[in-house]
Amino acid sequence: MAKYKIFIGLMLLLTHITYGQQCDCDKNYKWVKKTFEENDAGYRYVLERKGLKAYEQHNDSFTRKIKSVDDLQTCTQLLYEWLGFFRTEHIGIRRLISATTAATKASKAENKTKRESINVAIADFERYLNNKKEADYEGIWETAPYKIGIKKAGETYWGFLIETGNVEGWEKGQIKLKLEPNGKGLKSTFYLRDKHAESYPTVELIGKNYLQIGRFRLKRVYPQYPIEQDVEQYFKLMAAPQAYLEELNATTLLLRIPTFDNSAKKDIESLIATHKDKILKTENLIIDIRGNMGGDNESFDAIIPLLYTNPIRTVGIEYLSTKLNNRRMLDMLNNPELTLNEREKKWLKDAYQNLEQHLDSFVNLEPNKISIKQLNNSAAYPKNIGIIINEENGGSAEQFLLAAKQSKKVKLFGSNTFGALDISNMYFVISPCKEFELGYCVSRSMRIPEMSIDNKGIQPDYYLDKSVPAYQWLTFVNNILNGK
Repeated sequence: MAKYKIFIGLMLLLTHITYGQQCDCDKNYKWVKKTFEENDAGYRYVLERKGLKAYEQHNDSFTRKIKSVDDLQTCTQLLYEWLGFFRTEHIGIRRLISATTAATKASKAENKTKRESINVAIADFERYLNNKKEADYEGIWETAPYKIGIKKAGETYWGFLIETGNVEGWEKGQIKLKLEPNGKGLKSTFYLRDKHAESYPTVELIGKNYLQIGRFRLKRVYPQYPIEQDVEQYFKLMAAPQAYLEELNATTLLLRIPTFDNSAKKDIESLIATHKDKILKTENLIIDIRGNMGGDNESFDAIIPLLYTNPIRTVGIEYLSTKLNNRRMLDMLNNPELTLNEREKKWLKDAYQNLEQHLDSFVNLEPNKISIKQLNNSAAYPKNIGIIINEENGGSAEQFLLAAKQSKKVKLFGSNTFGALDISNMYFVISPCKEFELGYCVSRSMRIPEMSIDNKGIQPDYYLDKSVPAYQWLTFVNNILNGK
């Protein structure tokens, strides 16, 4: 009953909040370190791989840094960097204390005085854009709630606000983004609503009408260029909030699955049940899971019969039993949002009792190390199944791929997945000072170390390199499955 929750990155506020006398950064660091060492299922595994000496040097470095820290923002950053010794996924530290009103106002006032502005006459800028012969970064773009003009000056592209969307603290003409040379191309900076800057090593012009800056997607509104169907299809796929099915042609269906979150389970099951007859009469099926960072293994159960050809072997996981970790089973059992059935409740009760009897040990809660899923028959259709994957697939999405790629019908297309599966089942605990929430993992796969996925990912059968833009991947897979 895997409950994979991806918790990557950290949540930071810009304001400078000074510690009280009782809870300093050193005290929080010692709690994080002790809690992680005693309870994280991947701690010993990483220590064996990297060595005790490297870990001691890592600790010495952070102990010195943390002793001089007197604000929560810097402390949060350092705690996250300390955790980075172990892995970059299925891990996290989140600050629980919010800024005071006074601190927030002070921060806004400070940021406002520092924000650069340029004065551009929009009518003149539009005439200038009309005379450009090729589409590039210059233009007028939208990303809700903003309208942004991008104009080149020297070697830098400056993104200035044309419409602010009535966002407090922002004014027309202020710089919202900039694109600067970094030696190999352009690096990008996007200023968030609170004026905090997020920087990215690249920027990507997708077709003529879309611009990707890190996690921000901008759509061109001026000058207008013809609609590019494959680009529009790509952004429809990436923006889809839930699963959907679409007919690409007479021989091929497209199934888009943006998440395997527990809340998506019923939607996926309903979608497949509604269209099952059509799916089982169509020769080719493309399943696009790009951007799917997992959720719950049970969310992909309804897909397995569509691709099944032979028994599917799955290597199990084992849980690290500690008093703190075992409490997670009770938390899940008593969580009304999970809407557990009687079978799931019994599993959690039995699991808790089993774990409590084997404290400080790794425990396999299933009868065997290997489970084998065997169905009565294999459907004749679809004959060919292509699954599109990318570096934004992790957790249960990768577990799905390990099962799917055992089918004789299935081929994977795209790029390596993220690699966030070996150490899993996250648990979140609050610090004694109530200032931080630590996220760590309570289970590890019995595949490791022989077949590790973390930090490597799952490789595709058809690797799509940079010469094939992401918005053309669907067309590429469609052509392959249809023998073009």
